[in-house]
Amino acid sequence: MEVEGWDFLNSPPVKTVRFGGSVAETLDKLRKGDSSDYELLKHQLADPDIKDAQIISWLQEFRGCMTQLTKDHEQLIYTVLRLPWVGRSQAVVDEFLAFLSNLVSAQTVYLCACLKMVVSHFTPKRVTICEGGVDISDSEDEEDTDLPRNFDLCHQALQLIIRYVPSTSRFLMPILQDGFPFVQKSPRTLECYVHNLLRLTVYVPSIRRDVLELIVGQLLKLDVSASREEIEEAEENQNQSQNQDQPEEGLFDMDEDMTAEQPHRTNMMAHPVAERLDTLMVVLMAYIRDICNVDGSFHAERTKELYKDLLSVFDKLILPTHASGHVQYTLFYLCSFKLALAEAFLDHLWKVLQNPTQPAILRQAAAGYMGSFMARAKFVPVLTVRACLDLLLTWIHAYIDSQDSSGRQVCCDISLHGPFYAACQAVFYTLVFRHRAMLEANMKKGLEYLQSLNLERLVMCQLNPLKVCLPSVTSMFAAITRKYQVVFCYTIIERNNRQVLPVVRSSAGGDGVTTNTNPLDSFFPFDPYLLKRSGQLIEPLYQAWDDLAETDLLPPKTAQQAQKEDEDDFLSGETPHGDAMLGLTPSSYGSNVCSPNSVGSPPTAQHRAFKF
Repeated sequence: MEVEGWDFLNSPPVKTVRFGGSVAETLDKLRKGDSSDYELLKHQLADPDIKDAQIISWLQEFRGCMTQLTKDHEQLIYTVLRLPWVGRSQAVVDEFLAFLSNLVSAQTVYLCACLKMVVSHFTPKRVTICEGGVDISDSEDEEDTDLPRNFDLCHQALQLIIRYVPSTSRFLMPILQDGFPFVQKSPRTLECYVHNLLRLTVYVPSIRRDVLELIVGQLLKLDVSASREEIEEAEENQNQSQNQDQPEEGLFDMDEDMTAEQPHRTNMMAHPVAERLDTLMVVLMAYIRDICNVDGSFHAERTKELYKDLLSVFDKLILPTHASGHVQYTLFYLCSFKLALAEAFLDHLWKVLQNPTQPAILRQAAAGYMGSFMARAKFVPVLTVRACLDLLLTWIHAYIDSQDSSGRQVCCDISLHGPFYAACQAVFYTLVFRHRAMLEANMKKGLEYLQSLNLERLVMCQLNPLKVCLPSVTSMFAAITRKYQVVFCYTIIERNNRQVLPVVRSSAGGDGVTTNTNPLDSFFPFDPYLLKRSGQLIEPLYQAWDDLAETDLLPPKTAQQAQKEDEDDFLSGETPHGDAMLGLTPSSYGSNVCSPNSVGSPPTAQHRAFKF
């Protein structure tokens, strides 16, 4: 039996008791077939009450016989790697980091085990509360004030390992992927892990694209599992509940502490999935901001490299995802830093749209992104919007020419002409939102430009885009173009309404008769942003609906009557909500005067027309 004393940080010596021989003697006995001391050593190392002095003493001994620690001793090494070094004294930390450096240098077979150990500290430790021999709680340690220091130590350890094993980055991604917490974990756990992944990319830039892909993939899981309708409903229910609990004004004086807590409470999302997503979007946007700005100044080269990485992730994961409502705003936010980025993004989308080798569904999605981005991004100037519209209209007219000269019967078929219809809708949607900006500087020149687009040919062609595009978009487009006498759409819209045949479909447990009001499966990716904290960064960049004067845009009486009939059908339950299965798509409710704020929103959100 050996008794040792250890004096550190000017504290009194702590007596520790150890059983068995030294580490070198224990390994020697094991080679000769005696494993008793070896098992005893593992048992003492796993003691939850192990003292700092014991850890330091053993680590020093392990460092002295590093060449003897081969693959045969992996159980012992794994036990050492589980020692509680994070959160211990600086003396323990220094000794453990020295041990790690020696281990990965002498025995690279343990590299991945060391990496897994460090990554396991990327989240708050779990605390188990036990009563009467039964675990009644198992949750993250929310009060751990040492987290910043602990995370610093983790990154210090990783940087040491990388210094001794330069090829470390090749082994990191699978470990980071396996270590990613389940998306239903607490927002704090997810926040810490994502924060540490992003921090890792600063000193291991070679894996940044893969790390961003991993993070965005997890964010998309959250994003598509909480629809806009569910998030809005949860917020509405919470507001109603708070209003009911609120005492009448003046009856009681609010306590100062309660008042101080109020902003924090109101800043949280009522929907638990939306709260997780909001937390992670804040982290990701802060990372984007910090990478693109150095000492308060914009850094063009770093921003350009980040844009390339994010655009790659966008193409691989975000563009093909139909029902995401928030993750795509990472590109929106990044593009706001420099007009060249916004133009590059639009140019990229344009290339996808007009590339016939791309799948039609991706080309349609690219058109949706183009229209939504031009309509909603305040930082995209009118000149850029006009340049994009020129590209789109030139392509659209060329497409119509090719159909007219083909000698074949041209019919309204989405499966054949999906990208064409998506491009038309992008034009309609952009003009609905940006026509005022085009006209307000110089009305005469603005009208001349709109007339030069030859929109009449577009709406009158045999492909009949007004029949396919969303009613809420076509109705507002028709109202605006009628107001400025650019093109008259209502005759075609009414003819299309008469030609729509009901479709019998079985959904939600029964047969119903309805018309598919979203045959193009339209998706407007930059619909209003619903997350509260990260939304504070988006709000000043975002073009909300500007409450056009409804009286100026009301359609002719016949169209109003058709709208009234549509409302009655919807309100009497003849139009089922099954259309929402297509994703974020509206029903036909209020289709002739409904503002684009409802575009992309579920049927129940239609009642809030002209509000943002």
